[in-house]
Amino acid sequence: MKHLTPADYIRQPWKNGKGVTVELARADAGGDLLWRLSMATVAEDGPFSLFPGIERNLTVISGPGFRLVGAGLSLDCLPFGPVAFPGDVAVAAEGTGGQVSEDFNVMTARHLLRPDVQVLNGAGPIAAGGLLALLALSPLRLSGRALGRHDLILAAGPLEMETPGPALLVRLQGLPPGGYP
Repeated sequence: MKHLTPADYIRQPWKNGKGVTVELARADAGGDLLWRLSMATVAEDGPFSLFPGIERNLTVISGPGFRLVGAGLSLDCLPFGPVAFPGDVAVAAEGTGGQVSEDFNVMTARHLLRPDVQVLNGAGPIAAGGLLALLALSPLRLSGRALGRHDLILAAGPLEMETPGPALLVRLQGLPPGGYP
């Protein structure tokens, strides 16, 4: 089990220059992105960066949310409602109304199985299976550890939510050897 805190995260500018991404964790294979977990703030209407060959999953974790629109795509990005979309389709945020929303992002190489993203609100067991990534959205206890807001746990084995969330659980399956940090 690996416990990361905001002090471990890397801040980097968006590819389109319109904001900043906070990278929580990532794995690469052969110089290419295998998977990445990040957070970003959407504060105005505008385009998202393109990521060819990448599948994206976005969950609004604070704020009112917004709408993602693009060619053949129209998704309501509402609080705690994960949405998936291809990274190589040009999309833009609309309907921000000048309000700030913070989102959590999962990016995976297209050849991988799609991640399972769940919002957890109650205490209880979390079964093993693939790489588990749990982001605490408020202070909580997980498998004997105290987590602060935005702490991240990466684990291959089962976990136990000892206090209620909210938290986000990402399950990444079918990773190749070396796909775990």
